[in-house]
This record gives sequence, structure tokens and C-alpha cells, in this order.
Amino acid sequence: MATRLFNTYSRQLEEFQPLAPASHGVKLYTCGPTVYSYAHIGNFRAYLFEDLLQRHLEARGYHVHRVMNLTDVDDKTIRNSRQQNMALADFTAPFKKAFFEDLTVLRIKPAAEFPEATAPQFIARMIEMIGVLIERNYAYQAEDGSVYYRIKEFPNYGKLAHLDLENLRPTGRIRNDEYEKENVGDFALWKAWDEADGDVGWDSPWGRGRPGWHIECSAMAGALLGDEIDIHCGGEDNIFPHHEAEIAQSEAVTGKRFVRYWMHCKHLMVDGQKMSKSLGNFYTLRDVLAKGYTGREVRYALLRVNYGLPLNFTFEGMADARASLRRLDAWVSRLTDHAAPAPTGEPHALADHDRFEQAMDDDLNISGALGQLFEIVRESNLLLDKGELSPAHARQLLGWWNRINATLAVEPDAEETPAEVSRLLDERAGARKDKDFRRSDELRDAIAALGWAVKDTKDGQKLTRL
Repeated sequence: MATRLFNTYSRQLEEFQPLAPASHGVKLYTCGPTVYSYAHIGNFRAYLFEDLLQRHLEARGYHVHRVMNLTDVDDKTIRNSRQQNMALADFTAPFKKAFFEDLTVLRIKPAAEFPEATAPQFIARMIEMIGVLIERNYAYQAEDGSVYYRIKEFPNYGKLAHLDLENLRPTGRIRNDEYEKENVGDFALWKAWDEADGDVGWDSPWGRGRPGWHIECSAMAGALLGDEIDIHCGGEDNIFPHHEAEIAQSEAVTGKRFVRYWMHCKHLMVDGQKMSKSLGNFYTLRDVLAKGYTGREVRYALLRVNYGLPLNFTFEGMADARASLRRLDAWVSRLTDHAAPAPTGEPHALADHDRFEQAMDDDLNISGALGQLFEIVRESNLLLDKGELSPAHARQLLGWWNRINATLAVEPDAEETPAEVSRLLDERAGARKDKDFRRSDELRDAIAALGWAVKDTKDGQKLTRL
């Protein structure tokens, strides 16, 4: 079955056909964070969807070259750094560090490159692109000194967001990085320096200033991935104006189709409402971890609903995620105990267990894929209960699980056994050797009180986290 993806541009499911089919190479650009604060769980829903996309494409044999940008200069970063009386780079540095730490906690694969908007080579690329746009009459310098994109010169402007520009006329120039779609206007490519910018600015042919948010991504994507990209992802709030502007800028410079497949994930809600600090339902990853959950539990909770559907985050849902992962852990443990050693050269995959991958080929239908996984868990557990699952079949199921877990990345965290638990475990082994089963049971309860479960197997005591 071919992989099909929903293309925001066409509003249709399309069979994925990369630009370079012979090499199986895929060029993927994903909009990263604006590093003015800690990323919140809504941000990470988007980053996890993009991670799932990359992992599934790799499972299907593609070589993914992913670029994720860091927006370290824009209205917010400048405003907040000045409020803190800090240099821009010093202000953004701890948020960059925190972002990479959070990616590790959530097991999100690192991109091939993480370009920063303030890097000299990208600022130079932005200035070069703006110069080309002015030369070709797509841009102009206004009386305020800023350079604006002339949207009336780009006939396809509005096609990604499906805006009817005949009934939605430009109302003026937009200098801010963000604006509502009702207020369409020529947007800033280069913002002339003013006092609010402080010491942030670069010299250009149009005077000292700084780039607009939209030109940053066009420059970084083009510099690292080329004029044409296979897939560009982001949250649905990026569709307009940001991604619309990227298309207009990039295609006016190159004359080529910028992106073949646009993919956007829906918003994250919290307890059925929009996440907001004023409502008290705004959470960073660190907020959720502080409540006792693990990175893999957050990963599972944010992954399990298809990216094209809204996701309602609740702490009841976090508890459900924990329960689902414990069920998977118990299943894998049971198969491991039952499995026979694998003969040399035996393949791991089972031809009759490809339902997970087929669901994922259908626009990353993770809900359907997880449904297929848990159906196999149920079926194989029943066979184990009846003594009808052979050790060879258990071994093959483990091989299949390892393969699909390369996509899910939800295996248990490697934990070091606490010294007190190890001491109790050794004492219990001695009690069992002496056939003091009453003491053995007491020690098992003591171990459980510390958050660990001990199970007696033919190979000795087996310890798992409760």
C-alpha cells in the first residue's frame, strides 16, 4: 500500500511521491519554536506529529533530511529581552537549551540541522532574497524605511489558506510578524530599525533593520534544502499568514514550486478549552513532568490522536496513557519470558502483522494503528493464556514489536534499580532459597511499597516499575 498524506494546499489525500524517487530521499522542513519562553504542550503536539511522520517514512525505506528552524529574532524575543534588560542572544540561550532538553525527554529525533535565524549566513541569505524581490517588483521600500512584499503581484497568494482575495482586499502594510486573516496586507520583509529594537539590527542596502519572521523560514529552508521541498509541516495556526508568505517569497525568487506537500496539525485543547494562562490550563512539558508523569507517557498521550483531528489534553487522558503503556510493557515482558532463542538469520517481521503499517500509510492514522497493535496484544495474550502461542511465535512477535516501536518510541525508560530495592531483592532471594515464603511475601510487599513489582520466573526474580 502506498503512503497517502493529506495536502493542505489541495485539501485532498494524495499518494506520496518524493521529488527524488530513485534515491528515496525526502526533504522535510518543520517550523520550530520561537525561543522567547519554554515550549508548551501544544507546540510539542506539532513536533511529535512531525517526528512520527519522519519515523514512518524511514520505516518505509525513505532517507529523511529534516530541517527545524529556531526563531531567535522577532517581535516577541526582542520585546521580552528588552524587558529583562538582556542582550538578545543571552535572553534566548536558556530557552534554546531547554528546547533541546525537552526534545530528548520526548524522544523526538534530532533534525539534521537546527538553523538559527540570527546566524550570519542566513541573515545574508534573507538580504539577498529581498534584493531579488525588489528587483522583480514583488517588494518595495516604503516611506517608513521598511521593505514590504507586494501581494497583488503574486496571483497565487491565498491559495494555501483558501482565501478569496477578491472579497478580501489588502487594507494596508503589516509591519508586525503576526496578524489576523481579516487584515490582509503587504507584509514586512525587512523592518527598519526603531528605538524599540534596542541593539538588535543588521546593516542592509535599505538601512539598518531586521528581517520579518516570514522571510527567515524561506531563507533557511532554501539554503539547506534547496529551491524545492517535499514536505513542509507546522501547526494549523501557521497556515496563514506565515506559510502563505513563505510560498509567495520563495516562489517569486526561484520561479519553482516551493513545497509539494503541506501538512498541518490541529490545535491542542486542554479540558475542552483553548490553552490559556488566564484560564490556568497552560502547561509546558516541565509542568506535566512535575506532576509525576514521564516523557514517554507525555509522548504517548500527545501522539495517540491523528494529527488532523483536534486533541483534548486532560490529566485523565494522561492516566489512560500510563495504563496503556503498562499494558504494553506487561505484554512485552510476557512474550520475552516465553520466547525461544532466535535462529541465526531468521527475519523478525511477520507478514500477517502488517496492519499497523497499513494504518500509518493512511495519512499517519495513529489511532487506527494503535487499535491494530492492541488487538494483536489481546489476541496473543489469549493464546498465551491457553498455552497455544509457541515460543517461536512469541519471538517473532517481539521482532515485530521492535520494528514498530522504532516508529512509536515508547519502550520503557532504562532505570537504575535503587540501592534499597536491590538490597530487599537480594534478601528475598535468600528467603526463597531457605523456603521462608512468609518472609518472601513480606519482602515483595516492601518492594512494592517502593514502587516496584517483583515476579518469580524460571530464570529467577524479575523486577518491573509499578
